[in-house]
Amino acid sequence: MKTTPILAVLIAIAGLAASPASAAPRPVEIAVRGPDGPIAGTLLIADPLDAPVVLILPGSGPTDRDGNSPAGVSAASYRLLAEALAAKGISSARADKRGIAGSRAATTNPNQVTIDDYAADALAWTKALRDKTGARCIWLAGHSEGGLVALTAAASPDVCGIILIATAGRTLDVVMREQLAANPANAPLMADANRAIDALAAGQHVDVTTMHPALAQGLFNPAIQDYLIDLFHRDPVKLIAQTAKPVLIVSGLADMQVSRVDAEALGAARPDARLLLIAGMTHTLKQIAGEGRVANIATYSDPTLPIDVTLVDAIAAFVGAPPRGEPRP
Repeated sequence: MKTTPILAVLIAIAGLAASPASAAPRPVEIAVRGPDGPIAGTLLIADPLDAPVVLILPGSGPTDRDGNSPAGVSAASYRLLAEALAAKGISSARADKRGIAGSRAATTNPNQVTIDDYAADALAWTKALRDKTGARCIWLAGHSEGGLVALTAAASPDVCGIILIATAGRTLDVVMREQLAANPANAPLMADANRAIDALAAGQHVDVTTMHPALAQGLFNPAIQDYLIDLFHRDPVKLIAQTAKPVLIVSGLADMQVSRVDAEALGAARPDARLLLIAGMTHTLKQIAGEGRVANIATYSDPTLPIDVTLVDAIAAFVGAPPRGEPRP
């Protein structure tokens, strides 16, 4: 199972929570064809039936369709986001990544999957969702690394536009180095980590035999080094500048993994994009209760914390959901 730079630096990506009873969403289990088996997901159908459809693309590592991960994340952020969008009259789909959970049979080796592969899966989902819902096109909402996937898939005519949530605006080698340095506990590891990042960014593999286990077995595990080399060479600023699709950029000001610098870099590359900075929102798309690192990390494992309402309202406005009870034009 693929580890992840982001998850290894902190705890990991985002998760989800409980469904608002008033939304009465109708979940449907669906799947698309993967290289070796099905890629499984959940479609949450909102009212009206011709509602906009958002495909939620997960962040890095072994993140499932709900946004949870065996790396210590149980916040259920993607499920919560889907349910909150359904309450706003927006349908959504979310899926387990290749090799993860219900999509375990989709590939024999999750460590060999690339961003291009994830983008291909996203496009397979857009086609399937158009067929299932009758939507003219599908909105891609990428969280963290999922934003890079959304940018890679954005050119498809099946894509209405893209929503970048907590998405890096710099190459991941730069972001990873910053994340590591931000945690004082990592100080003894920084020399080895920086040398490894330099080598991978130059397209070279790293010998980890003398490294601390947290680096050798986690962050720079030889099994994921090809993935990191590919990832480090993908520049989100160049990708966003190349797409003419509508873009919404959202970043939480309490995010310990992706900073406002990233959101502003993306916005500068697409001045016509909508840019929203949400005070108090962490990487799990929830409001921090209190202050400091401990309070922030607590949001990674609490599925009872609601999804940030400002985020939900911004997505609803961006995809053009009509007020409840009013017909779509």
